[in-house]
Amino acid sequence: MSRLKKLRDSGGDLYFDEESINEIGYGLMNSDRLNLAIEVLEFNTELFPGSANVYDSLAEACMKSGDTARAIELYRKSLELNPANDNAKEKLKELGQG
Repeated sequence: MSRLKKLRDSGGDLYFDEESINEIGYGLMNSDRLNLAIEVLEFNTELFPGSANVYDSLAEACMKSGDTARAIELYRKSLELNPANDNAKEKLKELGQG
């Protein structure tokens, strides 16, 4: 992941697509490689900080890993960016925050 960050920061012609990175993160999450999934999804939030979807996805990985406090924080961030995010609202209810 650090090599990708260096490539991004160097101003090279490497293109990062939010949706593709999210799919990689979910693939890792579904393969129970949660630590790596979280790292990939965190990278996505760095690349696309204005996207509610990337925070929602990272929150899901954190929730699945047992980091409820961080999941709540990230679902709230997702809602801040997109108040119509019904998934985040539902997950916050599940976590006793809604």
